[in-house]
Amino acid sequence: MIEFEKELNSAQFEAATHPQGPVLVIAGAGSGKTRTIVYRLAWLVEQGIPPESILLMTFTRKAAQEMLMRTEQILGRPLHGTSGGTFHAFAFSILRRNSAEIGFPNGFTLMDRSDCEGVIKEVKDSLGYGKKDRSYPKKATLLDMVTKSRNKEVPIDTLVNSEAFHLATYSQEMEEIGKGYSIYKKQHGLMDYDDLLFYLEDLLANDKFLRNSLRSRYQYIMVDEYQDTNLVQARIVKLLAGENGNVMAVGDDAQSIYSFRGADVSNILKFPEIFNDVKLVRLEQNYRSTQPILDLTNAILDGAEIKFDKKLFTEKTWGKKPQLMVPLSDFSQSNRILDRIVKLQKKYGPEEVAVLFRAGYQSYGLEVALKRLGVGYKKYGGLKFNEAAHIKDILAFLRLVTNPADIISWQRTLGHIKGVGPKTALKIANAVIEAESKALGKFTKKYPLLQEILTDLDGLRKKKSSPGTALEVIIPLYKPILVAAYPDDYPRREAGIEQLAQIASNYDDLEIFLADMCLDPDQHSEEEKKEDVVTLSTIHSAKGLEWNAVIIIDLVEDRFPSKKSMQKPLEYEEERRLLYVACTRAREELIMSAPASINRRNTDFSEAAIPSPFIRELDPTLFDELQESYSGGMNMKKNNPITPPVSATSASNESKKTNLKKFGLCKHKIFGKGKIIEKIEPNKVRVNFPGFGPKVIVEDYLELL
Repeated sequence: MIEFEKELNSAQFEAATHPQGPVLVIAGAGSGKTRTIVYRLAWLVEQGIPPESILLMTFTRKAAQEMLMRTEQILGRPLHGTSGGTFHAFAFSILRRNSAEIGFPNGFTLMDRSDCEGVIKEVKDSLGYGKKDRSYPKKATLLDMVTKSRNKEVPIDTLVNSEAFHLATYSQEMEEIGKGYSIYKKQHGLMDYDDLLFYLEDLLANDKFLRNSLRSRYQYIMVDEYQDTNLVQARIVKLLAGENGNVMAVGDDAQSIYSFRGADVSNILKFPEIFNDVKLVRLEQNYRSTQPILDLTNAILDGAEIKFDKKLFTEKTWGKKPQLMVPLSDFSQSNRILDRIVKLQKKYGPEEVAVLFRAGYQSYGLEVALKRLGVGYKKYGGLKFNEAAHIKDILAFLRLVTNPADIISWQRTLGHIKGVGPKTALKIANAVIEAESKALGKFTKKYPLLQEILTDLDGLRKKKSSPGTALEVIIPLYKPILVAAYPDDYPRREAGIEQLAQIASNYDDLEIFLADMCLDPDQHSEEEKKEDVVTLSTIHSAKGLEWNAVIIIDLVEDRFPSKKSMQKPLEYEEERRLLYVACTRAREELIMSAPASINRRNTDFSEAAIPSPFIRELDPTLFDELQESYSGGMNMKKNNPITPPVSATSASNESKKTNLKKFGLCKHKIFGKGKIIEKIEPNKVRVNFPGFGPKVIVEDYLELL
C-alpha cells in the first residue's frame, strides 16, 4: 500500500485523496503540481476505480505520458486503459469514430498550419480579393485573424478593432474569407485544429446517447494546466463531466499567459461558479526557489486585481535577495549582463543560467555580445520537425492515400513535377478528384511522373497499407524530387526522412500516424543534446522550465509591460503574470535589469526609461539595487532605492497631497478617470474607477484633475 500522507504534504494529500465531486487545485509555481496529479491517479486506482474510467487531459502528449509512467512506477504495476493526452487528440479519437454524424461520411483529413494557409489563399483568390493591393494582408495574417476570432469567439471586426486596427478596411473581406474557409474545408473533407474542438462540442451537446456513454465511461476527469484552456475546451469539460461530475482542474491563474492563443483566465477563475460544490485546494509550498525569491514573486501578485490569493513558501529559507540592476542604457545592459553571465556560469555551469525577455528582439544586443566573447548560447525557437519542407512533401503523399480529395496535398505533390506550375497543378488535382479520365490521359502523357504517382497511390489505397509500408513505396518515388528540389542539402534532408520512417514503423494505422504528426509534432523531433550553453528565451517559451540563475532584461515601461498592454487592463494584468512566471523560473539567484535609458530602434536617439510599474510598486527591501557607474562597474545603491517617477517639482507633489484631502477627481494611466474615495497613509489612495471598481493606488501614479 502507498503511504500517501507520508509521500505528500498536507495540501497535496487533500487534493490527491478528494473522493467525489469537482475540485479545483490552485497550484502555485514549483509546488509539486505533477506529483499531486500522479498520486491522485494512483489513489483512484488504489480505491478500486478501473483505470479505463479515468480521463487525463493535458496540453502535450509528453506530459500525459510522463504522468502515466510515473503513476505506474508508484503503483508497481502497469496502468492499462487510462486515457491520457491532449484535448485535440481526444477530440480526434471521438470524431474519427463518429465522422458521419458530424457531416463527414467519408472521414476527414487534419490540416497543419501550412495547409490552412494554403486553403486561406485559395479562398481569398477565388473571391478575387487583394489582386492589385500590395498592402493586402498576407495569408498567414488572414489565417491568424480567422483562427483567433474563432478561438476567442468574437467577430473578426471586433478582433480587428481591439488588436489590429490598421487592418480595419479589410475586416469585412476577412469575414467573407472566414466563411469561405469553413465551406471549403467541409467540401474537401478537411479539418483544422479548431474544428476538432468545436465539432466535438457540437457532437457532445447534440448526441445525448454519446454524451451519456462517455460520461459513463470516464467517471473521473483530470485536466492539467486549466488556466491555459480556451472557452470551448472549458465547455467540453463540463459536457463530459456534468455540473456535479468528478472533475479535477489543476492550474494556476497567476500563470495564465497565453491569451494570444485563445486561453481565457476566466475559465479557472470562474470554475467554482461553473460547477456545483467545488472543493478548492491551494498548493503553496514551493520546492524550487529560495524564500527571498518567493517573497518578491508573492509581492508581484499582490498587485493583481482578480486572483486566487496564495502565498508561496519554502523550507529553503536561505539565499540572497533578488537583485535589480540599473545599467546606464540598454546598450551597456548587454555588456553588464554578459559580465554577470560569465560569473554565473563558473558558479553553476552554463546550462543552469538563463536570460529571459518579453520579446525576441530584446536579446539581439546580448547575442552580439555573447558571440563577440565566444560564449555559447541557445535561443529557444526555430523550425519544428514536421515544418521542414521535405517532411511536409512526404506527408502530403501519405495524406493522398487516405483522402484523395485533399486538394492542398495534390497541389504540393504535383508542384514538384517538372513543368507543372500552380495553375496546372490545380487543373490536374481537379481532374483527379472529379475522375475526368480524358483530361487525366492528356496530363499523364505529358508528365510521365504523374502516372507513376497516381499508380503508386492507388495501389497503397487499395491495400490499406500501414505507414511503414506506404513509406517504402513513397520514399523511392520522392528521392529524385528531393535531389532536384533541394540540391544544396539533400543529404541532410535524407537523414530527416530516415527519422520519419523510424517513427512510422511504430504505427499500424496510417490515419492515426498522420494525425499524430499534425497534433503533437514536437515529440517526434530528435532529442536535443544537453548542451553546456547559456539559455536565451522569451518568457512564453520558458514556462515549465527552471534554472539555478535567471536574468530578466528590459524591465522598463513600453518593453515590459509592452506598450500596447499599458492601455488595456486585461492585457496589463497578463503582463504582470508574465513577470511572475519569469521570476519563478529561478532556483537560487534572480537578477532583474531595468536600464536607465533606451535607444529607439533603428535610430541613434536615446531617451530616459521609466522602470516597469511592476518593479516600482515593489517594496525596495525585497531586492538589492545595483547601479552602473560611468566607468562600467555595478555599485550597490544603499540610499534612495528605485522609486516611481515623481512630478516635475516637489512643489507640485506638495500641492497634490493637499488636494488629495479634498477627495476630488483623478486620472490613472491604465484605469482612466476616477473619484478618490479614501486616503490610505502614508502614500496610497482608494479610487473608484467606472468600469473597474475601487482600487488602491500609490498616489504618485495619479494625475489630479
